[in-house]
Amino acid sequence: MHLLKKLFFLFFASLLTYSCFEDFDDHGAYASEINDFVWKGMNLMYLYKQEISNLSNDRFNNSEEYSSYLNSFARPEDLFESLIYERQNIDKYSYIVENYAQLQQSQQGISISNGMEFGLAFVPNSSFDIYGFVRYVHPQSPADVNGIKRGDIFTGINNSTLNTDNYLELLSQDSYSVNFADYLDNNTETTNDDMIESNETDIHLTKIYLEKNPIFFSEIFTHNQSKTGYMMYNRFLTNYENNLNSIFSEFKSNNIQNLILDLRYNPGGAINNAVYLSSLITGQFNDEIFCSDQWNSEIQEFWLNNNPENLIRRFQTYENSLFLNKIYILTSISTASASELVINSLNPYIDVIHIGETTYGKYQGSLTLYDSENFSAENINPSHNYALQPLVFKILNAVGNTDYYDGLQPDYILQEFPGNMGEIGDESEPLLNFTLDLINSKKITYTRSSYVNFFDDNLRFEHLNKEMYIE
Repeated sequence: MHLLKKLFFLFFASLLTYSCFEDFDDHGAYASEINDFVWKGMNLMYLYKQEISNLSNDRFNNSEEYSSYLNSFARPEDLFESLIYERQNIDKYSYIVENYAQLQQSQQGISISNGMEFGLAFVPNSSFDIYGFVRYVHPQSPADVNGIKRGDIFTGINNSTLNTDNYLELLSQDSYSVNFADYLDNNTETTNDDMIESNETDIHLTKIYLEKNPIFFSEIFTHNQSKTGYMMYNRFLTNYENNLNSIFSEFKSNNIQNLILDLRYNPGGAINNAVYLSSLITGQFNDEIFCSDQWNSEIQEFWLNNNPENLIRRFQTYENSLFLNKIYILTSISTASASELVINSLNPYIDVIHIGETTYGKYQGSLTLYDSENFSAENINPSHNYALQPLVFKILNAVGNTDYYDGLQPDYILQEFPGNMGEIGDESEPLLNFTLDLINSKKITYTRSSYVNFFDDNLRFEHLNKEMYIE
C-alpha cells in the first residue's frame, strides 16, 4: 500500500473524526495537548477501538467533559495504557515513546546496543534463575571487539546472578560487566543433569548507537552439482532492499535450485520489505494477493466503500526473482511478526518447509502516529517529541489465515542447544546441517529435539520489538 494513499486516508478520516470535536477545539477547553494527541490518534486508528468504551466517538458530551477526562491522567503514558485492549493476552505490542527519533532510528536498523544478541533460558531444574546464551555478535561492535562469540554462556551481570526478578534492570543498563560460564551437559541426552558453572571470565560492555546489518550471512552450498542458497536475515528493513537484491542476483546467476531462509532471530519489521523478499523468492505470482489487511470496523468500511484495493498487498516480479516452488525456512521462538507474515503468506503458493521451533505468534501490524494534523511525520507539533506505535490492523494471507496466537508450527521440530551452537553459515551448524541433509536426501535423525526452557531474549530491550509496521 503506497504511503501517499495512506496519508490521504489519514487526512480524510481525521477530518471526519475531528468533526466530533469542533466545539471542543473552538472553546479551547481541552487539556494537555499531548493527551489530546494520544486520545485522538487512538480514537481514529486503534485496531481494537470498538472494544474500548473510552474511545467511542460519542464518549464525551462537551469540551469540559473531554478536558476533565484528559486531566485525570497525569502522564500521556497513563492515558495510552488505559486505552489498550487486554494488555496481557491480546495487545502486548502497542506502545508510546517520549522521543520519536528513537523509533525512526530503529526503522533504519540503528539501536543502542553493545552488539551481543542473546537468548535467555532457565537454568536446568530451576524456575527462577536464568542464564544467557549468545546467538550472534555484530561485526565491529563492542561485543565483537571484546572477543564475545556465538555460543558463549553468561549467568550474571555485575556479579549479580540473573533471575526472573532482576534481569530487566540488569540488562537494560547502558554499561555493565558480563559474568561468563560454561555449559556442561555431562555427555547425556537429558537436561536434568546439565550444569552451568562460572569460568571466572568477566567482560565489560558499553552500549553505543549501532547500525545492524540485517543480512548477517549468505552463502551458496554445492552438493553433487546441486546448489543451495542460504541467507540469515535478522530484520525487515526497506533501506536494505538493494543489498537483498544483490544477494538474490548472486543466487540467480549461480542458478541455485534450493533456498534456505534463516529467520531464527528475526523479530519482524517493515511489511513492504517482507513483500519484497517474498517476491524475490517467487516471481511467478505477479499481482496475485500476498496478504490483506483488516483494520478497525470504521476504517475497514471506509476502504471497502472507497478503494478495496488499498486493503491488499500483492506479489511483484523483479529482475532477480528466483521463481522457486519450494523454500526451507528456519525459525525459533523469537521468529515473529513480518517473519511469520512471510511464512504464512507464501504457504498458499509454494511448498514451505518449516524447520526449527514454533514461532512467536504475532499477526497484527502497527503504524507510527505523530502529533500532526494527519498523524504523519510532516509538520509535527514542535512542543514535544511523543509518538504512538499502536496496532492498527491484522494481516490475513490469501486464504484468510490469521489469528495464530500460538505461533506457526514447524514441519520438523528442532531447537538450538546452547552447549553446541555451531557457527552461523558453517555446514556443520546443527539446524543448517539438518536442512542441507534434508535437501540432499541424506538420512536424517532427531537427537535432543528439546534442550532449553526458553525465557526471553535481548529484543526485549529495543524499540520495535517483534513489530510489523507500515513506514
